[in-house]
Amino acid sequence: MSHNDQGNRMGTMSEGKLLVSMSLPMMASFFIQALYNIVDSMFVARISENALTAVSLAFPMQQIMGSITVGVGVGISALVPRYRGIGRRDTADRVIHTGMFIGLVLCSVFFLLGIFAVGPFYRMQTDVEEIVTGGITYLRIVWMLGIGSFFGQYFERLLTSSGRASLAMTSMTCGAVFNMIFDPILIFGLGPFPRMGIAGAAVATVAGQILAACVGLILNLKKNDWADLKLKSVFSPSMSLAGDIVKIGFPSMVTMGLASLSSFLINQVLLAYSTTATAVYGIWQKLLQFSCMPAYGLNNAMVPILSYNFGTGAHDRVRKILRYALISIVVYMGILSVIFEAFPQTVLRLFSASENMMSIGVRALRITVSSLVFSGLNVVLGSCMQALNHSRDALILNILKSFVLLAGSFWILSAVFGELGMLWFALPLAEGLSLAVALYFYRRMVAGLKL
Repeated sequence: MSHNDQGNRMGTMSEGKLLVSMSLPMMASFFIQALYNIVDSMFVARISENALTAVSLAFPMQQIMGSITVGVGVGISALVPRYRGIGRRDTADRVIHTGMFIGLVLCSVFFLLGIFAVGPFYRMQTDVEEIVTGGITYLRIVWMLGIGSFFGQYFERLLTSSGRASLAMTSMTCGAVFNMIFDPILIFGLGPFPRMGIAGAAVATVAGQILAACVGLILNLKKNDWADLKLKSVFSPSMSLAGDIVKIGFPSMVTMGLASLSSFLINQVLLAYSTTATAVYGIWQKLLQFSCMPAYGLNNAMVPILSYNFGTGAHDRVRKILRYALISIVVYMGILSVIFEAFPQTVLRLFSASENMMSIGVRALRITVSSLVFSGLNVVLGSCMQALNHSRDALILNILKSFVLLAGSFWILSAVFGELGMLWFALPLAEGLSLAVALYFYRRMVAGLKL
């Protein structure tokens, strides 16, 4: 499909059909990606509960890398179709190469952090040796070999921003399937492979990410005429475009970055009660990620569509796409809420839950699932603001949602009640308050843009 055909598709195909055709492949690929995160924890839990706790404590630090990666991807997927929509192809190409340069810098930074920062991070949280040694092993591998994490996301975003969502799904699915297959093989030493334990889970993860990045690169080179990838151009980035990429993606970076800090602080609260409570919260984070990944897939498709049509002045199409996205996310999250509410024991058994974990986790899941619909709406509304040049509002919302209200709710409920069972109400409380703020910003944005 030529870039002119793709532009016509974004500007003329019926709104519902366009959103479905672009979002379904991305929702499926994100769903698979989230599934392998859960599978990873399920197999790690079979090693021991302390191993699961070690991976749970690593999750906030993984989110730091993910937050920057997603933020850069959001900036690229908004800017490339915007410049293509107004006929500035050279500028769109410079955005692509500048994004690659940013990725190389970030991978170098996390390589160094993997060497020097991982040990102090774990030792400041716990003195349980199995948790410390296992966590250091896991996080060091994930950070030092994080090149696949960034460029897998980067090449997927290039495919999505040009409307080739099914190809993006292919690259992400390859990595996810590889991870799910090799997780048990490397953890438990099946066949000719050695038993690597928690290190095997990390190796399977980074190897899957690198495979996804390689497949994404090949697909962009062969199938995406919007991506003019030239290695020599990577090392002559545009600082002004780098600023634009960061500006647009900054709310997403803040969202996940503050979420990692919030998770760290929440873990400190929960560790005061028990390490099992921390493991339960880690399970919830994986379930939340699993639940929200299709929402992120919807956003990946929605952002370039909104950006393109907003850039061409097609406000009626923008309104309809927004409406379809909001309705879809409410229905999806509502269905998941019912399922998790009805079968919490079944979910926890997937993680080899002990009797103690089951007693804590059933109550926790039944309370926290009430936040899913709120969470999905917050994700979609925040992305709408980013795509329609209201990044400041999205930034404020994300700071409140991911850090101030979430971590604050846990600390306040702990101080007031001093009972573990009451702490889980912090999640629906924080998401509900965030949604009230999001709806206020959304109404103001719609009025200001006359949508």
